[in-house]
Amino acid sequence: MIKKIPNLATEMRTFFMFPRLHQRVSDAVSKKIGPISLNKKAIGPILFNENGRDKDANKTYSTHVMGRFECKNESCNTKVWTSKMVAIVIRRFTEQKYNAVVFNQRCKSCNTLGTFRLDESSYIERVSYRLIKWAGLPQEQMPFEEKTGPPHERGFCEGCKNGHCQQSS
Repeated sequence: MIKKIPNLATEMRTFFMFPRLHQRVSDAVSKKIGPISLNKKAIGPILFNENGRDKDANKTYSTHVMGRFECKNESCNTKVWTSKMVAIVIRRFTEQKYNAVVFNQRCKSCNTLGTFRLDESSYIERVSYRLIKWAGLPQEQMPFEEKTGPPHERGFCEGCKNGHCQQSS
């Protein structure tokens, strides 16, 4: 029997992790500084920690990425929305490990969790930037991108509900 792997673009969960993007994050970090340690010692590659939680991390940083959402509620008129303010928390652990959790959003019309499609380049850029910064290495500050569009809706943001959205404070 073949086990079906879930498609993240059609799952409705409150948060997502993307270990399949780890190699691209690692490559982006390596291009800038070579193999690093998250503790400022060049002793090997960084590793993705699928099981780490906030309480296990020695550092956390909340920021945002971009993504696209789709409402699957057939009785709802909202079909798709995009956001430049998708909450993400990046965590650093011991032994060269990190992870990143991206939070879902709910449909403004019917409050149903959206199905989520990540803008992978924004994820790779944000996560690799933070890992390099935590390694204590100099880099150019990320350019500020002015958000255009409707205001952030805290009540529909799972990141706000979990205390990991820059817009929740």
